[in-house]
Amino acid sequence: MAIEWEVVIGLEIHAQLATKSKIFSSSSTAFGATPNSQANLVDLGYPGVLPVLNGEAVRMAVKFGLAVGATVAPRSVFARKNYFYPDLPKGYQISQYALPVVEDGSVDIVLEDGSRKTIGITRAHLEEDAGKSLHEGLGASTGIDLNRAGTPLLEIVSEPDMRSAREAVAYMKKIHTLVRYLEICDGNMQEGSFRCDANVSVRHKGRHEFGTRCEIKNLNSFRYIEKAINYEVARQIDVIEGGGSIVQETRLYDADKGETRSMRSKEEANDYRYFPDPDLLPLVIEPEFVEQVRGTLPELPDEKSARFQRDHGLSLYDAGVLTASREIAAYYEDVVARVGGHAKLAANWVMGELSGLLNRDGLEIGASRIDAAGMAGLLARIVDETISGKIAKDVLEAMWEEGKGADAIIEAKGLKQITDTGAIEQVIREVMAGSPKQLADYRSGKDKLFGYFVGQVMKQTAGKANPAQVNDLLKRLLADG
Repeated sequence: MAIEWEVVIGLEIHAQLATKSKIFSSSSTAFGATPNSQANLVDLGYPGVLPVLNGEAVRMAVKFGLAVGATVAPRSVFARKNYFYPDLPKGYQISQYALPVVEDGSVDIVLEDGSRKTIGITRAHLEEDAGKSLHEGLGASTGIDLNRAGTPLLEIVSEPDMRSAREAVAYMKKIHTLVRYLEICDGNMQEGSFRCDANVSVRHKGRHEFGTRCEIKNLNSFRYIEKAINYEVARQIDVIEGGGSIVQETRLYDADKGETRSMRSKEEANDYRYFPDPDLLPLVIEPEFVEQVRGTLPELPDEKSARFQRDHGLSLYDAGVLTASREIAAYYEDVVARVGGHAKLAANWVMGELSGLLNRDGLEIGASRIDAAGMAGLLARIVDETISGKIAKDVLEAMWEEGKGADAIIEAKGLKQITDTGAIEQVIREVMAGSPKQLADYRSGKDKLFGYFVGQVMKQTAGKANPAQVNDLLKRLLADG
């Protein structure tokens, strides 16, 4: 009898907080500066310097905690996490351990079958980032860029509640959406602003004890997260079924080879020798401050999705897609307001044709060449039947390329829909007269030829005839014989 395996996954997400300066110094956090130009004596850990906590980082951590229904600790403590890392100049990382700023929250994800699942958030704590090692050539030299050292991070640690790579991706996407809504992280995965470590283990289905886990470090792509977890799951099962045992270790994902490889072993789960940082007082957060931050919370993704379903009649799927980013949601609602309703039509065009153009040119919604007013203008011409939906796709493409409004393009290209029933009927009679065999076959029972006549009429009118009128008139005229 084959053994059934169950996958157990927990994620540690590192969200770089969108502060202008670092968590314990006044150095800039701007991306792309000349290497080592944004690291001062505090970041470098020079003797005699003292860290000073960035209050804005605290506010952002509290904001996240409130958004996930977590407990914001009235008192939390910073600790020194000691381990060797070549681009960590102090020889330790200032983080939080025993007493984090945020504990015990959760978010809901939507599974492939449309059901919801709650993923627990164990904690979210503040810490500083390390620098970056730059390996050049064939291992000949390694450069150290300390611009990132001291950048504020919020490490968000989930419960081991995920049971597949796709669930892990759905959870990470949910957190990615949330931190962008809250405007506490730009979510730029290419720049390393949002990345995660995945803890993966397997166990026999039905068992409660966890298997030995391996940690896959520094995953910064939703696609790579899924691939890395799936590879690691298959590797662990192969090892166990082959008579071996899993060693607790840290692994890296090699995207070129599509596999994980060992980075360093972890003989014990807690091997970092934490102790309270003597240079930093405990972080005390007053209830008044928490309530002040609560008052700045925006409408959150789940709330917005529920409203879109309620007010605009959208499905759970459509509402989820349109609220995946705060900018897309705002664009969509602007279009609906300008076109005077027609929420489903607007949803289809924003999610479909517009998203296709954005993806093709690698643009975010904020850089769209067609603003909400322009999109509403196009949809208005569909609604009043000036153009058909098929012609509208060509108009949209022209709007994108030429930067003109829908009305100007429709007029210049002569694309107005033919709605004169007399004119459409004349074309139909010409098509019927020119297709005697097809007409005879249709009237003898070959109903599928109806599509042939529709196509011929649309061809004769260059796609301008109103499709609904064409169908109605064809049914009547073809049956008259």
